[in-house]
Amino acid sequence: MLLAMRSEVENAFECVCSQLDLHMSDFGLEEPPEEVEAILASNIAYRVQKEMGKPPSEVAGKIVKLLDLENFQYVDRVYAEGPYINFVPSAKYFKETLEGAQEENYGQFQKRGETVIVEHTSANPTGPVHVGRARNPIIGDSISRILSFAGYQVERQYYVNDSGKQVATLIWAFEKFNERDMGDLKKDRGDYDIVRYYQLSNVYLENSSIEDKNIAELEISDILGKIESGDEEIYQKLVSITEMVLGGMKECLYRISVEFDEFIRETKFIQDGSVDEMVDRLKQLDSAFQEDGAWKLGIPGEEKPLVFLRSDGTSLYTTRDLCYHEWKLERADKIVTILGEDHKFQAEQLTKTLSLLGAETSRIRQVFYSWVNLPEGGMSTRKGTGINLDDLLDESVKRARGEVTAREGSRIREMELKKSDIDRISRQIGIGAIRCGIVATQPGKGITFDWDDALSFERQGAPYMQYVHARCCGILAKQKSDIQGVDSTLLNSKEELDLLHEISRLPFVVSSAAEALEPHRIITYAQKLAEKFNIFYRECPVLKGTDSELMAARLSLVTATKNAMSNSLYLVGIESPDSM
Repeated sequence: MLLAMRSEVENAFECVCSQLDLHMSDFGLEEPPEEVEAILASNIAYRVQKEMGKPPSEVAGKIVKLLDLENFQYVDRVYAEGPYINFVPSAKYFKETLEGAQEENYGQFQKRGETVIVEHTSANPTGPVHVGRARNPIIGDSISRILSFAGYQVERQYYVNDSGKQVATLIWAFEKFNERDMGDLKKDRGDYDIVRYYQLSNVYLENSSIEDKNIAELEISDILGKIESGDEEIYQKLVSITEMVLGGMKECLYRISVEFDEFIRETKFIQDGSVDEMVDRLKQLDSAFQEDGAWKLGIPGEEKPLVFLRSDGTSLYTTRDLCYHEWKLERADKIVTILGEDHKFQAEQLTKTLSLLGAETSRIRQVFYSWVNLPEGGMSTRKGTGINLDDLLDESVKRARGEVTAREGSRIREMELKKSDIDRISRQIGIGAIRCGIVATQPGKGITFDWDDALSFERQGAPYMQYVHARCCGILAKQKSDIQGVDSTLLNSKEELDLLHEISRLPFVVSSAAEALEPHRIITYAQKLAEKFNIFYRECPVLKGTDSELMAARLSLVTATKNAMSNSLYLVGIESPDSM
């Protein structure tokens, strides 16, 4: 309903601007501070004060007088407060919000007919996903969910870097070393098996004599060249090794509810001739030049040129990524890529190069994230010093179990909860804590994971929000008959209206989070919703001490809260427990 009110207000402003001969496309609509009675406000007076030649407060007052209240369905009252114009919702607004929120898909938009490819994770297939990169799949998956909920047709893609030096090094290591050379296998999974070869190869290259190191580098370069030339034997080895790693990665990512629609290999663009064609096109650009045998491209505004072909005739990651981006642009209306902050320069060069090639780069968006840090210190797959995402998930579930059993000790004894119930709740809370802890912070800001905050039932972490959903389910399970003929006007206390207002905001928050590609907005909303519900629950009895009509209205409000919370948590990949 907030979106409907917004549309109604925009139409009213268009009429006023026509009367005043003002040319406006942005009316400065925003949500006012919580202490303001209204739920929608406009700063249009600031925007037109010069044209009208009056102070903003006078402009706001004049516009309010020109607004025709008879044309409003969802606005009960409009008033000026200084330079702001505030809109107070009508009874119809709250009635239709309550009705709409009874549906389980509340907040979901109709299909738009637009396709978005979201590429995320795309970690090098050399070993398990480590904590430092854990934001990529979680942010990428959350953005994918939000875009899909907002009506877009979303395809989730993983771009497999299977033609770079890391993979060539892995193939070399498999030919160089035997299983007896490896250390212990930490986990019986392909990614943990393969990473031992990768780490041993790097130890060998760092500690060998200059002669042995040079020989190894030549052998690795030879493998890289064979990958580039499409050598079938090398390609089969490449696929076998990378599939083992990807299989393990999939298992890990599935634990945090991350899945993909398609895995696109870099080698696809080598094998289908796209890379050769791209190199030819780049060479024909006016700013292309050859230096020391390598081909480079001067990019406007960049001091450092883009190297797109090595002196030995092999392409680079960005060359192949250009092919991948053109391929995506042919298949989608928009493309979104989730990248670590260390890829900003590369992404900028890629976008500018695509523009030089004639691509419509306005359809490309990138989201950059900073790192996840733990008190244990830095992480490196290459050196084997990393903390794997599996380890973080195991630790979180273990700590969650401790929180659950400590809080629910008496309940476990009284109700004889099954071990499977405790396992489920611990997993839901533990995994939810990881996803919430990562999504809640804006991507560009670094994270140092804090266990106390993440697993707190009071500090607005995942358990704080999950508990509200479980409490709603518990209340609704006790109702003895179906709710019919609810009178929404009975919900007239501040606590009830504040909660209903918060519920009404979900579609607006989904829309804004999808537009900005900022999933942390969903967490902020869910935290506020939980806060409003807890106040309502404390002040407004639902099943006791009320007549049947008021009880029915409040039960409807509980259902609306449950649906809004469930969908909010789903959008950021957090499970909604029915009991805790």
